[in-house]
Amino acid sequence: MAVVNRRPICFYYGDGRLDDILGYQRVILQPEFYRPAELRHLADQDVQTLGYLSLSEDQGPPAPWQRPDRNPDWGGAFVKVGHPLWVAHVVGAAQAAIAQGFAGLFLDTLNVELTYPEDVPHLLTLIAAVREEAKPAYLLANRGFGMLPRLAEIVDGIVFESFSTRWVDDGYAPWPPDTLEFHAQIAEQLLHLELDLYSLDYADTPGLTDFAERRARQFGLQSVVSDRALSRL
Repeated sequence: MAVVNRRPICFYYGDGRLDDILGYQRVILQPEFYRPAELRHLADQDVQTLGYLSLSEDQGPPAPWQRPDRNPDWGGAFVKVGHPLWVAHVVGAAQAAIAQGFAGLFLDTLNVELTYPEDVPHLLTLIAAVREEAKPAYLLANRGFGMLPRLAEIVDGIVFESFSTRWVDDGYAPWPPDTLEFHAQIAEQLLHLELDLYSLDYADTPGLTDFAERRARQFGLQSVVSDRALSRL
């Protein structure tokens, strides 16, 4: 399949479906679902694979770096980002993903300025440590706007998750006008960075999908629209 015919990027948190993944230039995958041979197959077909990596939430069993509070949406424990054992845990996971065959990493849960702002300096240090261990692998950040402009010196691209739409209790919806305007102001700042820029929105109707895609193009973002589980390809 010629690269020119492929879509720029997708986020897929399921397993398998290698033939469908070949339709993309860059794909974000869950490391536990793909064997090295499958990643080599994708690399041989010029698909750049990025392994998911959480930097401030932990879905694992109780550990000394975990805080008592949990993410109400996904259940993961918030962590003390600067805890030495958490730093070693994350850097080890990054090393393992690269050794497994991933071409880069997708850095998630970067919005600590909204939960534990005192952790922002620790998170920047952790991202820099991952950069050092993973280079020259590609690093894609999910938001992390509270760490700009320093973050832009470390990563290769930024995803603006939920730029125009969001998931709600009974499905999906656009953000209210004041939030859309706030997001527009951030997107205009991102355009000044020399980074790959993407949006990741959520929708279940053609109309809402079209709204998200049109608005992303308006602000120079390459658009991805999926469901909450990121199960679409």
